[in-house]
Amino acid sequence: MAYHSDKKMYRDKYSGKIAGVCAGLSEYFLIDVTIIRIIFLVLLFGYGVGLIPYIILWIALPEVTDLK
Repeated sequence: MAYHSDKKMYRDKYSGKIAGVCAGLSEYFLIDVTIIRIIFLVLLFGYGVGLIPYIILWIALPEVTDLK
């Protein structure tokens, strides 16, 4: 038996700080947005690779169309 979810990933610009990428990821994975932001900051300042995935997700993820 296969499990299919109708859940989709979006950028949540309304509750996000910059582009809504972290807010959208936190809503999709049901994780606190602060944890996602800390992960991106550690990747950015610790390893220098956090900016590239953020920009890619900013471009690739559609913006949320309805307010909750």
